[in-house]
Amino acid sequence: MGRIKAGWLALGVLVTTAHAESNEDLLEARQVSMALGGALKQALVTAMKEGGPLAAIEVCHVSAMPITEHISEGTEWNLRRTSEKVRNPRNVPDDWERQQLEHFQRQLDNGASPEQLEVLEVVSRDGKSVQRYMKAIMVEAPCLACHGSSVSEPVSEALQQRYPNDQATGYQPGELRGAFSLQRPIP
Repeated sequence: MGRIKAGWLALGVLVTTAHAESNEDLLEARQVSMALGGALKQALVTAMKEGGPLAAIEVCHVSAMPITEHISEGTEWNLRRTSEKVRNPRNVPDDWERQQLEHFQRQLDNGASPEQLEVLEVVSRDGKSVQRYMKAIMVEAPCLACHGSSVSEPVSEALQQRYPNDQATGYQPGELRGAFSLQRPIP
């Protein structure tokens, strides 16, 4: 059907992509989003250990987009992160992403497990079929240093300097932070 392409990604994760049946596409999309999440988490954990929250902010500001682009280059997917409360204005959700984020929140409100918060759909975009996938990103305790309700003054100042229109604070553990969003054209 489509071409098969493999590439080594950050953290030594092998991702193989092929246009196939939905179940295979879902597994592939999960694998790609996990590779992105793992690479970003590793970079942030390392920064936190070496320099605390201020170093983590710098990693997000300087490295998050290049890490995302690197992972994307090894696949047929275009990857990004999005949220209803963005820090980086480049991550503002499009209409489809906003609908999915709202749906994820309703699912959480109705008792769904965060692991269940994902969607894979084929949609029409500019008259062409596009496969889209989203997987929820949940707030964990370490996230609170930069995304919590009471961030320190130095962190608040650093965020204001790098992200003057930051909306991504005030979270509690277990809340929906946003989502990994993947899309690719269907030939």
